[in-house]
Amino acid sequence: MTSPSAVTTVRSLAFSSPLIEAVHVENAEDHLVEGRAVVVNLDLSPAAVDREPRFWIPPLSSTILHDTRIRSARSLLVLRGGLDPDGADAAVTAQPGWALLADLLPEGAFPREVPLWRSPQDEAGSATFVPEAVLRQRPHGRARRYRVLVNLWFAPAGTDCLIHNEHEFLEVHTQVAGRGRMQKFARADHASLYEDVLMSPGYTTPEPFCQVGPDGAFRYPWHQYRGDTDCVWLAVEYHEQAE
Repeated sequence: MTSPSAVTTVRSLAFSSPLIEAVHVENAEDHLVEGRAVVVNLDLSPAAVDREPRFWIPPLSSTILHDTRIRSARSLLVLRGGLDPDGADAAVTAQPGWALLADLLPEGAFPREVPLWRSPQDEAGSATFVPEAVLRQRPHGRARRYRVLVNLWFAPAGTDCLIHNEHEFLEVHTQVAGRGRMQKFARADHASLYEDVLMSPGYTTPEPFCQVGPDGAFRYPWHQYRGDTDCVWLAVEYHEQAE
């Protein structure tokens, strides 16, 4: 929760646009979420919503709020616009800074035929937590401090966004527009699918699905995002800071 002396700050993020407005709210106290918006709790403490009976947005999760005040929260991301379950507006990729992922990586690092687009990335504060505790592992290690990086993704209907299993960070995803799914595989093979998590606007994958390996690095199963319609979704990445 926020401290009594904390000052609420609101900042537009680098990928905010007329199509999808994106703001980062820190140290929220009696903060009004105007209109209809996806509200993502980026912190590891619950965000208190000012309604009776009282309820909270759990850590690393989201909901859609309508003209509602946040009583207190350490770090929130608020997204307005998009939110259509029937499909995203592909014009979002024409906004400043958007690019095909293949153009952002070294030649050959990502297949050019996969139409996966990424917005500019921005920093949304920091978080300190014990990763093993968040991932329900024992024994617990030490608390670590993480930079929180956020960006949007777009893919047209029917896109398989590439099965992979390597990330240097802890990650969760929130659906913003359209319908998609997060899929897990036993191998780098679509025929080995074993979990299919359906996502519609306002939904965040229920918990990070990695584990901390013996070397302290995050270990992911084979996984991918798939767009059922034209989709926009949010990636929230927690990158460990050097001590």
